[in-house]
Amino acid sequence: MRILKYLDSLDRGGAEMQVLDICRNAARYGLEITLATRGGTLEPEFERAGVEVIRLERRFPVDPKLVSGLRGIVRERQIDIVHGYQSVDGLHLHLAARGLKNVRKVLSFQGFVQDAKNRLVAKYLLRRVDANIVVSRWLRDWLTRERGLRFGANTHVIYNGADPERLRPTGGSIKAELGLPAGTGLVGMVGNFYRDARKDQMTVVKALGDAFEKIADVHCVFAGKVEAGAEKKYEACREFVRYRGIADRVHFLGGRTDVPDILAELDVFIFSSLHEGLPVAVSEAMLAGVPMAVSNIGPHLEATNNGEFAHVFPVKDHRALAEAITSLVTEKKGRGYPRRESEAARSRKLQH
Repeated sequence: MRILKYLDSLDRGGAEMQVLDICRNAARYGLEITLATRGGTLEPEFERAGVEVIRLERRFPVDPKLVSGLRGIVRERQIDIVHGYQSVDGLHLHLAARGLKNVRKVLSFQGFVQDAKNRLVAKYLLRRVDANIVVSRWLRDWLTRERGLRFGANTHVIYNGADPERLRPTGGSIKAELGLPAGTGLVGMVGNFYRDARKDQMTVVKALGDAFEKIADVHCVFAGKVEAGAEKKYEACREFVRYRGIADRVHFLGGRTDVPDILAELDVFIFSSLHEGLPVAVSEAMLAGVPMAVSNIGPHLEATNNGEFAHVFPVKDHRALAEAITSLVTEKKGRGYPRRESEAARSRKLQH
């Protein structure tokens, strides 16, 4: 089966990591994948995985030259399925495959549709593609209720996962990089700073100010790039840790390619979000067997079996998060409940 995937960008993010995992495992399941993209930081990893990467850049919201390039790929490689991960990606693939017999069209919904123009495109595509994939039941229901999308019988809920092989540590040490003794406690969050209301690192830094008063010899790392337009959010977090006098214990690492090594050294994985589809980062932490504290939005509850596999705190409640961090770090040192909880989480994730 020949599949053409189109991603506008290959910068590190949940959808991009999901595609990378699929590409790495494609041959095992008889799938031959071609990837069209304008490129990005993850391109070398796709090439190392043996994926054919074709550079195509979108210059306009609807770009006839891009449509023509995609159509040429579909014809030349006798593509069976075209698959997009954003409304604009799906529209270009839909136009490229239009009128071509036996070419199936798939559109994934990874998160909330951000603006009116993209929502309009999504509504147009819903009934015109062969399959819509939504990454959680909560997201499907939210898009229906809040964005007016009407999903039909061609809709399927398929959870985001992660490849356990990719999450094997390589032996690198973030503690050594930061000059921290091996016995130092470490908590952290993996997630980009976005300009829209998505990740909520500010609640985490506020919680650290309280938690660090109760737990000594513990540091925190933030792994994630700063998206254009999110600079003020990032600087506000840095300013807050300076104000609380904990800047020497909080480390902003920027975008990283060594997430498995970071997860391997974490005592607690924190994921504070305002809105998600089904975060790949939570799947990664569960597979890595790291005790977790997550905000109580629907996708987090769905991923953790209604909070069975994580400490859940109310959105933006930094005091509740501080209590969760303090409890998890303390109990992790005693190898008690969080260890059993995280092992159960890893077992469940492997089964699914």
